[in-house]
Parts: sequence; C-alpha cells; structure tokens
Amino acid sequence: MNPTYDFAGQVALVTGASSGLGAATAKAFAKAGAAVVLVDRSEERLNAVARELTSAGAKAIAIVGDVSDETLAKTAVDRAVAQFGRLDMAYNNAGILGPMCPMSEETGDGYDDVQQVNLRGVWTFMKHELLQMKRQRSGAIVNCSSLGGLVGLPGRAAYHASKHGVIGLTKSAALDVAAEGIRVNAICPGCIETPMGDAIDPDAMKEFLKQQPIGRMGKPDEVAAAVLWLCSPAASLILGVALPVDGGFVAH
Repeated sequence: MNPTYDFAGQVALVTGASSGLGAATAKAFAKAGAAVVLVDRSEERLNAVARELTSAGAKAIAIVGDVSDETLAKTAVDRAVAQFGRLDMAYNNAGILGPMCPMSEETGDGYDDVQQVNLRGVWTFMKHELLQMKRQRSGAIVNCSSLGGLVGLPGRAAYHASKHGVIGLTKSAALDVAAEGIRVNAICPGCIETPMGDAIDPDAMKEFLKQQPIGRMGKPDEVAAAVLWLCSPAASLILGVALPVDGGFVAH
C-alpha cells in the first residue's frame, strides 16, 4: 500500500503527461489534492487525461507543445501561476527512446532529436520552474532520468547519453538552490509497463528482465509513488539524488 499525501492547495506541473509515467503521476498528484498542469505534444491524449481529472473533481489544465521549446516552458509556468497562484512541484518526465542501434549506425539527426526532448526538455522546464520557485523560496522538482542514466547498455547510446545528462543537470541545479527552500532530485526507472517499454523488442525485454532481480516489470503507479514521496515533506532532507526505481537492477 502506498502512503497518502495531502497536497491540497498546492500546484504540480507534469511533462509527458498524456500517457505512461507522466499520466500516472499527474493522476497521483490530483488524487492527493493538487491542481495539475499537464504538458505534452500529443493533444488528443493529453486532453483525455485532463478531462478524466476534471470529471473526477480535480483542477487541471492541458498545455500542448514541444518540451524543448523554452517559450512553451515559460508559458506553462506562467499559466500555472496565473490560474492557480503558484507552483509547488514539478515532474519533468517527457522523453523519447530514439534509435536502438549501435552507436556507429546512429545519425546526427536521430541523436539530436533525443537530446532535444530528453535533455533540453528537462533543462527548459526546470529553468522556468526554478525561476518561479525562487520567487516563492519553496518547491520540489523531480526529473525523470532512467536506469539508462546510471549504466550503459548496447544499442542505446543517444538515449543513455541524454539520461546521464539529466542526472548532471539535477545535481548541479540542486546545489544551486539548496539554500533557497527548493529541492531537486531525479528518479531512474527501470523496466516499466509503459508505451515506451512496449516499443522494445520482446526478446530483448526478456533478457533485460533477467537482470531485474524483482523478476517483473514495474508499474507506472510505483514510479508515481516515488515522485510524490520526493515532492513531499517526508523527503525534506533529500536533494541531488538519482533514485533507482528499478526492482534492484543496479544493486548487482
């Protein structure tokens, strides 16, 4: 059973919120009482999540766009403040898998696409989230890295480079704002039941799961629980960490 949190009166922003980890975390924030700002480039799916939340009585708005666009990041934070008065929590989750091939076969365009979403997208949103949180002198940010930010695996150089970069951004930003009442952390999900996981070859997935000691794929709700904990007062002394949520993969 996951712990419960009281985020009533608080505001959370989630990128990549139309499905998978983002949607699960947005729903968890809303269930805990937070107003939620949803960001994704998939308009139809994003609006469906927003309707689900509002029909259940939550406060939610959907903002469609590319997370690598700094104008979108500023707009999303400004909308959060204009509509709900503040920004307390953020989960910078949007990401893509990109090419799965030996590094020598990657293209420059494919590499750049992955970095734009996975790394620049975190940078753009975290920058503008921090500007607002510094004005408030409070807030908590969780960036979505990956198991791929902690280890290397063959055929995923562009993806792993981006996710290692997210951890570097997280640690540096955490030190920038530690004395200002703001905490920045990252999570590193392992193999989770999401649309991104579905894109991986089933045989490769079977081999991967052999190294995940818990013996099963994780569930989006399990990742959402980690995000909410890191945003809660229960994690008040935790900052600058890259928390594996991986069923024990990196423990061996």
